[in-house]
Amino acid sequence: MEPESKPSLSELSSTAALGDYVLISEVGEGSFSRVWKAVHRESGEVVALKQVFLSRLNRHLKNCLDCEIRFLSSVCHPNIVRLLKAFQNEGCIFLVLEFCNGGNLATYIRQHGRVQEQIARKFMQQLGAGLEILHSHHIIHRDLKPENILLSRSDDDAVVKVADFGLSRSLHPGDYVETVCGSPLYMAPEVLQFERYDGKVDMWSVGVILFELLNGCPPFPGRTNVQVLKNIKSSTCLPFDQLILSRLHPDSVDMCSKLLSRNPDMAQSKP
Repeated sequence: MEPESKPSLSELSSTAALGDYVLISEVGEGSFSRVWKAVHRESGEVVALKQVFLSRLNRHLKNCLDCEIRFLSSVCHPNIVRLLKAFQNEGCIFLVLEFCNGGNLATYIRQHGRVQEQIARKFMQQLGAGLEILHSHHIIHRDLKPENILLSRSDDDAVVKVADFGLSRSLHPGDYVETVCGSPLYMAPEVLQFERYDGKVDMWSVGVILFELLNGCPPFPGRTNVQVLKNIKSSTCLPFDQLILSRLHPDSVDMCSKLLSRNPDMAQSKP
């Protein structure tokens, strides 16, 4: 990871403090949370401080938060964002997370467009390694997308880290859930169709991300769930740009096809 420069004393004096941490800048905001870049007052360690507003969470989302904290507290893996500590203050839960200097994969794609195939392959291997840990703990993420995949640094040597487990939940083999959640462009067809689903939905999301890395945009566009689902159902083949497709290794195309199969069991049984 690239060395993180420490804020100057003048910077620290002009920012807000929260317990042992000084808030430097806001780096992201969602419906239920806000993420700050912060620095530990004594050690100078730069961290990401995720502020979750408990008053905005329903029972389902509170269960997801509990799942997130339990899971991140129990694992230490290079491809999963590391939780350093968690604490409660004034109606909020704060998660102190490692700070990833490279931002997220969505920003990387906006800056680079489609990425080189070998880089996409490396990112996918790392994403797969992180996802394997999730599923070994019987956790499904349910919101895998480039915004929730962090990069340790901003260059091509970046390490991918799965982050933002706010919609994750525990799901044991043989069990199914029906809650519709996630981001439409990355949601599996069974979720979009209000059907019951299991951990395979994460693999569909991985397939969309792989396609986006290789082609520069998601495969099935749409402003609504209905539009996305319509485009999935009407597609007879993956909509790669033909010039890009001609330059891709067949293994990359085959991997995309299997991950984005509407019948994953059949796809996995192919030689």
